[in-house]
Amino acid sequence: MNNLKVNCYSGQTYAERPKSFLWEGVEYEVEEIEKEWREPEERHFRVRTRDNKLFQLCYNESQDQWSLTELIRS
Repeated sequence: MNNLKVNCYSGQTYAERPKSFLWEGVEYEVEEIEKEWREPEERHFRVRTRDNKLFQLCYNESQDQWSLTELIRS
């Protein structure tokens, strides 16, 4: 069961830029995309939320599924 729902901007392609996401019952608004990159069949985004938390969002294109990792600032 995936408890992650991502709201993203989609222009020419899906998942161009995440705007917010719902995770474990909490909605986070993306304040800034600090880094984005592609890997085969995946789009990755390191994002900072409005409450200054850092996450890595990954969209798997072949599975049409998002995953999330919470990052710790060093």
